Amino acid sequence: MISAKTPRRAGATGLACLTTEARETAMAMMSAHPAPVPSRAVQGILCIEVAMLLFVAQDAVMKGLLSSYPVWPLLFARSVVAVLVLVPLIAMLGGPHSLRSALWPLHMARAFLFAAGFSMFYAAFPFMGLAEVSTIFFSAPLMTALMAALFLGERVGAHRAAALVVGFAGVVIAMNPMGGQFSWASVLPLLCALTYAASQILARRIGERESTLTVGLYTLSFSGLMIVPIGWLVARLLPLAPETAHLRWGLPEGVWADLPRLAGLGAIGMVAYMLASRAYQVASASLVAPFDYTYLPFAALLGYLVWAEVPGPATLTGMVLIIGAGLYIGWRELRAARRGDATPVTAEATFAPGSPLPPQMPEEERAP
Repeated sequence: MISAKTPRRAGATGLACLTTEARETAMAMMSAHPAPVPSRAVQGILCIEVAMLLFVAQDAVMKGLLSSYPVWPLLFARSVVAVLVLVPLIAMLGGPHSLRSALWPLHMARAFLFAAGFSMFYAAFPFMGLAEVSTIFFSAPLMTALMAALFLGERVGAHRAAALVVGFAGVVIAMNPMGGQFSWASVLPLLCALTYAASQILARRIGERESTLTVGLYTLSFSGLMIVPIGWLVARLLPLAPETAHLRWGLPEGVWADLPRLAGLGAIGMVAYMLASRAYQVASASLVAPFDYTYLPFAALLGYLVWAEVPGPATLTGMVLIIGAGLYIGWRELRAARRGDATPVTAEATFAPGSPLPPQMPEEERAP
């Protein structure tokens, strides 16, 4: 006697087979037509563009606060926000994100470069306009491209070398060392550019061995700790004067009322630095670096609208040369990428994502 449940079982079996066949068909279609994955170049460019917009906003807030605050607590506030946000976020996400790092020497080096470099950058604000400081600082992408060739083995041909020469000529013109208004403050953003370029090369050394959150946490948190002794030492060594009041040691009265602005400053800076680090992790340094220049026209416009700052002829000439050189280098990089003869990025060519060991290393040679 046939059970009444048999047809239903048979129907269920047929449905299961149909579902299995459908799944296999779908998987075959997905294999034949994989979902498009954004290229590393596009990821890097998008990250650096958003980072530049955030940097303009951060620096405008910083310039406004420097009239009543020393530079040290402002930089420290950014680090405090980074720790408060990133530590619980990393602990919650887990996976490739970690609170511990075997690459801590590289992170510590980046943190020191950030602390020392951007102390000098913001120290120049009361002496120079936002566009002037930014134009000199933007020799950093040129330095990054040069360092990438020297230390990372990225190829720099004759055209790119000529563009670097033109760009550095623009830096000299913007600084106007022979002009009557040249001051020692013009050297500060140049030194910051050097430290920034070195920190981005270190980010490329880290590559994708660690996540962006881990890199951001270590760089921002330890730079905040390092800014304390740096600020104390500078305040002790430099004579206090009205024009150097922003380098004093201490906090003004009513700091608690400004906590929302300080927290906002820290949040903007944290996201911007994470995006910039991510850009240099996933894409070629000499490709990403020219897109840093989008900061300059925004900074010049904001400086004019908020503080009525009008860049002088030397600054504008230098800005044009620096931007032109950077864009030409970027154009050459994109042409090389389309031909398929661009040097692969360090993170992609050498390291497996999330692993500190080269992917070519046999499994039995890996450390347990």
